[in-house]
Amino acid sequence: MKFSFIAHMPDTPGSLYKVAEIIKKYDGNINRIQFDRRIDPGTVFYEVTVSEESFKQITKDLKQIGYLQSSIKPQSFLKFSVYLPHRPGALYEFLSLTTSADANISFLDFDDKGRHPDRLTVSLNLEQGTVVDHLLNQLKSLYRMEIIEYDTTGKQLDDTVFYVRYAQAIRELIGEYEDKFLLSFLADTNRIAQELMNRDCDPKQVFESVLKTGQTLKATTGKNFYADVQKFRINDHTSLFCFQVPCGGNIFLLRSGDNLLMIDTGYGIYHHDVIAMFSRYGVGDLKKIPRIVVTHADADHCGAAGFFAVPVLMHQSTLEIIRTNNRAYGSRSDHSSLDEFYTKMINLFSRFNTPDEIECFFAPNGNTRGIFPLIGRVSIGDIELEVLDGLSGHTAGQVFLYSRTSGLLFSADSVINFTSLSKERADYSSLAAFLVTSVNVDSDMAKKERKGLLELAQDTDNELISAGKHCLICGGHGAVSVLDGGKLVICGDIERYIP
Repeated sequence: MKFSFIAHMPDTPGSLYKVAEIIKKYDGNINRIQFDRRIDPGTVFYEVTVSEESFKQITKDLKQIGYLQSSIKPQSFLKFSVYLPHRPGALYEFLSLTTSADANISFLDFDDKGRHPDRLTVSLNLEQGTVVDHLLNQLKSLYRMEIIEYDTTGKQLDDTVFYVRYAQAIRELIGEYEDKFLLSFLADTNRIAQELMNRDCDPKQVFESVLKTGQTLKATTGKNFYADVQKFRINDHTSLFCFQVPCGGNIFLLRSGDNLLMIDTGYGIYHHDVIAMFSRYGVGDLKKIPRIVVTHADADHCGAAGFFAVPVLMHQSTLEIIRTNNRAYGSRSDHSSLDEFYTKMINLFSRFNTPDEIECFFAPNGNTRGIFPLIGRVSIGDIELEVLDGLSGHTAGQVFLYSRTSGLLFSADSVINFTSLSKERADYSSLAAFLVTSVNVDSDMAKKERKGLLELAQDTDNELISAGKHCLICGGHGAVSVLDGGKLVICGDIERYIP
């Protein structure tokens, strides 16, 4: 069986050897090891193949010598100046106090020929609790001292405890999960950093990108939420709303009389903000949304679906991606481990909520629209949308919605007007592109999907041109657009929604 564990060991010769010796003692085989002094000089990630009983013995032995990391203990950062007497042994006496407090010294500065010949400046990392106050009281009773900085949030910890600092930042995003979960998340992040490092990426950028993803989502909720909104009159009875939320995919609402059809839901973390926004535009009565169509399984398109007590229509492969928590399911992705981590990470940060009632479109029966198999139909008022099966380019199970007579094409993430994205949205999207190397699980098929959809839109334009209309291309991100000379251009006006 495969097991993972994290070792936190002293930065001294022979530490790695001791762990390897223990693993060998119980016939364990090391499948993965990752240690990078540039990230953290004391933390090593292991994956071993061994029997369950032997793994228990390995962890028992590691715990006995203090090498097994089984918890993430919050730490404080303390920086101060202390004035030492000029006599032999003064520094030794001072260090004996910090050592007894299990303080990790990250900075020392002293020069008896400097401007302050008797002043020692010290930075310490300490576990939170009474030990900090006890150490301070001891030092104050013996030395003249000045506190320069005291931080209990973990933000000022230096890189000698990188993973502690990182874990505390993750805690701020996800709340107080158990240490076991947090350690597992750290191990998964480390694995991805290792893989991207082997692709010549900076490992620190990996950790920063993960954090920035969660921090950006959290920072754009509540009073900081906003959206860019477009509204179109499709015919005498039906209107279309497009809501571009701060991060991730668009939310579409078709309104015909008292009925609403919702296409994609955005992130779960935005749900309450989105409902307030719907009310502002007169579409906030959730009882008038009898069903939701999900174009694909990425969290920014279906993560809030579970908040609605209505049937959610999706492709069978989309359902399997949700079940397996892996957007690489059903694909030939060459970066599947990156996709799997990203799915778990973004679902966690964005508060993914799985719907209770799911209905899947039927299998292809030979009918096609262009190059795409027809797998269902969805109606609202006098508009019928054909459900077209994608080619598993962006993800397996991505579908498109199309009405030739109404000039509507919901192209999900296969056709996007990237020039319409704000810098903030483009920067956020680039985080995902970096972490998975490509947001498409099959780049060749993604290109084929895009080409097929644009041809479908152009054919529709050719039919509607006599009536002075264009096919509205409703991409999964960015503004609703039309084709003009083969290029996507924004259609209609865009207004900014602010709570």
